[in-house]
Amino acid sequence: MLLAIDSGNTNTVFAVFDNEGKVLGEWRSSTNPNRTADEYAVWLSQLMSFENIKPADIKNAIIATVVPAMLFNLKTLCRKYFKVDPLIVGDENVDLGIKVFLDRPEEVGADRLVNAIAAHEMFSGPMIVIDFGTATTFDVVDKDGNYCGGAIAPGINLSLEALHMAAAKLPRVAIGKPDKAIGKGTTTAMQSGIFWGYIGMIEGLTHRMKKEFGSDMTVIATGGLAALFAESTDVIQHNDTDLTLRGLLAIYKRNQNV
Repeated sequence: MLLAIDSGNTNTVFAVFDNEGKVLGEWRSSTNPNRTADEYAVWLSQLMSFENIKPADIKNAIIATVVPAMLFNLKTLCRKYFKVDPLIVGDENVDLGIKVFLDRPEEVGADRLVNAIAAHEMFSGPMIVIDFGTATTFDVVDKDGNYCGGAIAPGINLSLEALHMAAAKLPRVAIGKPDKAIGKGTTTAMQSGIFWGYIGMIEGLTHRMKKEFGSDMTVIATGGLAALFAESTDVIQHNDTDLTLRGLLAIYKRNQNV
């Protein structure tokens, strides 16, 4: 079995795949660089036991993280408790199988490259991958699967929190889809601004990217809030919340033949 770990700025996702690439278990934890390998082991082993997965069943591991401070404890977790040396996305010896057409390729977040790889495996032609995470990212992938760049915007929750913190009279509000764009109160006005504002950003940025790229493009959404936005605009054709995990599995398989 393969243990895949996707460590983002807000959450860290652990998933176990069998030899056929089927997800046997998937668990989410808040990202905390102060959490030790021992703490992760206690938490994860208990959850794995509910799916009848034993630590000895794990024969390989792969890690992608955009939080450098997380890497040491996650590597220690794999080595100490699962007896495996994990592949690390971004290491020189890990073959991603794509080219990165940027001025400084080393600056690209591991999660964005992993998403690009997964999207290319699942869909054909050039595409835009929108990831609704701590930041909302737009990543352009060409027809050969190469990473061509993109855009980074503040995430939805981050925007809501900033609005609440910076304006004394504005409350915290839940993210939801308002029926109307014109809010009749502070809360509904904030919900409209966030939700329909993000819809406008999604539609506007994808339109500009397609025009700049010079062709139509498939648009794929991923991340925790992807479903909410995917159902509210026709510019998003596909929604896959497990895209990053699929990308980690694809990278692992590729590197078995290196």
